[in-house]
Amino acid sequence: MFSTNSSNLVPFSLLHCATMFFNILFFLVLVSSTTFVYSFSNNVTDQQALLSFKVSITGPLGVLDSWNDSIHFCHWTGVTCNRKRQRVTALDLSLERLVGKLSPHIGNLSFLRTLYLYENNLYGMIPNEIGRLSRLRHLSLGNNSFQGRFPDNLLHCRDITFINLDNNHLEGKLPTDFSFWSKLDKFFVTSNHINGSIPPSIGNISSLRALNLGGNNLFGEIPSELGHLAKLEDLDLTQNRFSGMVPQSLYNISSLYSLRLAHNVFKGNLPSDLGFIQLPRLQFFNAVNNSFTGPIPASIANASNLVYFDISGNNITGPIPNNLGSLPDIQVLGLGQNLLGENMRPNDWSFFDSLVNCTHLTRLGLHESSLRGELPNSIANLSTTLEGLYLYGNYIYGSIPHEIGKLVNLKVLNFGDNLLTGIIPQSIGRLSKLGRLTLYDNNITGAIPTIISNFTELVTLYLYGNMLQGSIPTQLFNISTLEKVFLDNNQLRGAIPKEIVLLSHCIVLYLNQNLFNGPLPANIGSLKQLVEFDVSNNKLRGYIPNALGDCVMLETLYMEGNLFQGKIPSSFRALKNLAYLDLSNNNISGSIPSFFDGFRQIIFLNLSHNKLEGEVSNEGLFLKVGAFSLDGNSELCGGIKELHLPACPEKALKNKKKAFSWRIILILILVPIGMVLACLLLITYRRRNSKKKLNGPVLVLKDDQYPKLSYQDLLLATNEFSPDNLIGEGRYGSVYKGHLESVEQVVAVKSSQVKAIFINLYQQADGMHSSYNIITRF
Repeated sequence: MFSTNSSNLVPFSLLHCATMFFNILFFLVLVSSTTFVYSFSNNVTDQQALLSFKVSITGPLGVLDSWNDSIHFCHWTGVTCNRKRQRVTALDLSLERLVGKLSPHIGNLSFLRTLYLYENNLYGMIPNEIGRLSRLRHLSLGNNSFQGRFPDNLLHCRDITFINLDNNHLEGKLPTDFSFWSKLDKFFVTSNHINGSIPPSIGNISSLRALNLGGNNLFGEIPSELGHLAKLEDLDLTQNRFSGMVPQSLYNISSLYSLRLAHNVFKGNLPSDLGFIQLPRLQFFNAVNNSFTGPIPASIANASNLVYFDISGNNITGPIPNNLGSLPDIQVLGLGQNLLGENMRPNDWSFFDSLVNCTHLTRLGLHESSLRGELPNSIANLSTTLEGLYLYGNYIYGSIPHEIGKLVNLKVLNFGDNLLTGIIPQSIGRLSKLGRLTLYDNNITGAIPTIISNFTELVTLYLYGNMLQGSIPTQLFNISTLEKVFLDNNQLRGAIPKEIVLLSHCIVLYLNQNLFNGPLPANIGSLKQLVEFDVSNNKLRGYIPNALGDCVMLETLYMEGNLFQGKIPSSFRALKNLAYLDLSNNNISGSIPSFFDGFRQIIFLNLSHNKLEGEVSNEGLFLKVGAFSLDGNSELCGGIKELHLPACPEKALKNKKKAFSWRIILILILVPIGMVLACLLLITYRRRNSKKKLNGPVLVLKDDQYPKLSYQDLLLATNEFSPDNLIGEGRYGSVYKGHLESVEQVVAVKSSQVKAIFINLYQQADGMHSSYNIITRF
């Protein structure tokens, strides 16, 4: 029994298992197909979103050429997909010079985590649909031209950690509630047009490490809640309109390594001793151009990691701490444009000694800080890494220390606007890396040292406003890198060397207010890059070189106060960029060139106190009162009435001759016309009279049927050719009215050479017949 039942159950059991297997298999196939259809559908959505992005974008680099059906969109340039679902997770097209608008379909890339479109030429609004990217973590749209209000819809991207919208044209206010971005790590919106104040809710983003709001129109005080950002490392608030005190809580963020507060209206003292002690990681501190007061805190020495410290342009008072040497890594130390010298004794340069330990110092700024006294020789102990030394605008006297030559890596040396005396030391020639030498507005004497030719990298040379003597050393012109040369307001003399044309890169050349004499070099036109040229108030003489017209880049040309003579060169017509031209107080003669009329860029033209003559134009430039000066040229005439110049006699004579010429022309035209009209009237009159005199029937003769008449008959018919019978006269004879009694007809008789016929008829017999044509019926 058991065996029988058991054998019957086996087939049933197998059938049941098979049914279960097929049901499971069908379910798996159904689920798989559904998943495939769903995945395929979403893949199509991503592809269409990308193609919509492409439609509104162009680019010269052809980066989107691969975006076509020949390959799967996951392999398109800049596109990254996940492996499992083949969904777009990243789109990176930074630095591709793309142009166009960001398509709203970008919001359909629902798996997108990274969107990098940094540094392109994208414009228009950032679409609100970007807020649909719920998985977005990294957004970089900086360095484009996006405009409109700040995209508040980004708040829906709760997982976002990185936002870069730098260098666009965004406006409006920041969102008031930043709590949605609880994972935000870095937030950059510098160089936009964002206004309003900083929302205190930013202080609730405990994960925030970088907050850059510089270069906007933000205002008000800094909320103390920013002090809650315990992980904050980089805070940039530069170039806004922030005011008030910097909250003490900000100086308690021990993680800060960069704090930038420059170009605002912050006031109060710099952080107290406690402040800098609490900022052990601080490397960059920039508070330039604010209204901070009080002394430089001694606690600065505790920020031993400082690399950049600049508090220039405030109202900080001295003395300068002597512990600056505790900043071994400092590279930039900017203390200029303050009131440091007010609480310092003259010649108190003891802080220089402490700077000896700053072996990485590259730039030291102590300019315009009311420092007094002689420069110490210890200046030579500054780091040889020093590249920029700025001491201009103080009350430093004495000579330039010979030891300055030890700072062999200097690129900028600026001692301008002080009270320095003595000569330029020869040791300065060791500074072969100098790119800018500035010693203007001092009392330096002596000659320009020939050793200056060692400055093979010199770009700008400011020596104006001293008492330098002698001639310009020709070695100076071997420095081919020079672009700006200021030697004005000295006592330099002699001729301007012809070697000056070797300064082929020179843009600005000022030689005015010296004692130079002789002519300008004839080859001055070789200075093709020259934009500003000033040789005014010297003793230069001779003709203005025609070659000067080859300096077509010139915008300012000052030559007044010399002894130049001759005419204004015609080559000046090429100087179309001139904004200022001053040739006054010379001996220039001739007329004012007409090409000045067309100078559109010129702001002021001064030709006063010369020997110019002739007519002043009343067109173009010379219509603008105040745009030119012609005083002191007694032979000028004409021009606009505001010049009060006499009328030009030549012009008056020309006007008379012109009027007389018109009269002659009118006479020559009207007299012949009158004569013709008189003739026509006379002819018309005679014809009318002839019609009145001729009446009655007229003899009609056909063909050549002419009657034979005796001369006696013609005399009787015409009353002996009486003038009363005269009808008209022509080139070939006269026409008379005749009455032939034989035929009782009135006829017109044309006489050909009447006098000759008379003679002929009288000489012949009376019976002889004259040959007359009877013409014209009456």
